Amino acid sequence: MNRRALVISGTVAAAAFVVLYWHVLLKLVGDWSRDENYSHGFLIVPLAMYFAWERRKTLASAAPAPSLAGLFVLAGSLALLVAGTLGAELFVSRISMLGTVAGIVLFAFGKEHLRILGFPIAFLFLMIPLPAIVFNQIAFPLQLLASRFGEMALQVLRIPVLREGNVIIMANTRLEVAEACSGIRSLISLLTLGITLGYFTDSRWLMRTMIAMATIPVAIFANGLRVAGTGIAAHYVGAAAATGFLHTFSGWLMFVLASLLLFAIQRGGAWVFPPTSETLG
Repeated sequence: MNRRALVISGTVAAAAFVVLYWHVLLKLVGDWSRDENYSHGFLIVPLAMYFAWERRKTLASAAPAPSLAGLFVLAGSLALLVAGTLGAELFVSRISMLGTVAGIVLFAFGKEHLRILGFPIAFLFLMIPLPAIVFNQIAFPLQLLASRFGEMALQVLRIPVLREGNVIIMANTRLEVAEACSGIRSLISLLTLGITLGYFTDSRWLMRTMIAMATIPVAIFANGLRVAGTGIAAHYVGAAAATGFLHTFSGWLMFVLASLLLFAIQRGGAWVFPPTSETLG
């Protein structure tokens, strides 16, 4: 396929994709704008496009081998789009976008091109909000962990405290570790940061996976500190310290701390397990 034909076919495929998924894309961007848990979604597509562009030489050297299997993947993805649209299930409709992209690549260029573009396509999953049933299954345990961490920290400081589930009862106020304070917001954003950090700083998949997995304990630890700090401030300053600007600022401060911890873990991992000349090449 010559360059002109490739550009024309790519443009047609992109236009068809936008027309087909226009309503899905509009709602997705709207969710990024309204839901702070997924405001990082605006960064995902540019990053995925960069990851794909970075593979341009490898793609150019791979011989195209169009596969009819791509049509089956494409058909299955479009079936998911129809099912998601009829059933008003946004997650299914959005997931079908990734399948459609993978199906187009497989049908037009073959398995090798799909393998090369596998990471950029999979990375797009981070832009899709989780369904409520999954989100709640993750958020509630995080709420309990954060409240338990806060209770233990307050007890160590000999501050009178009683915990009932995700509610911390103090002498002068009650602190409820709500869903927004569960840490899932920072966990999702940190996971995106961890994957991106690992990609740019280390070529070894084991190290990249380690950095990405480290985001889970880091997010839990940072959010636990936030809850504990809120309790300490409420005890010594007053109940107003647990709301308003101070509460919002503490969230940003803990995210910065979590990011620094993640960078420290990456540097520590590189120091303990330095890359060899083979991995650098």
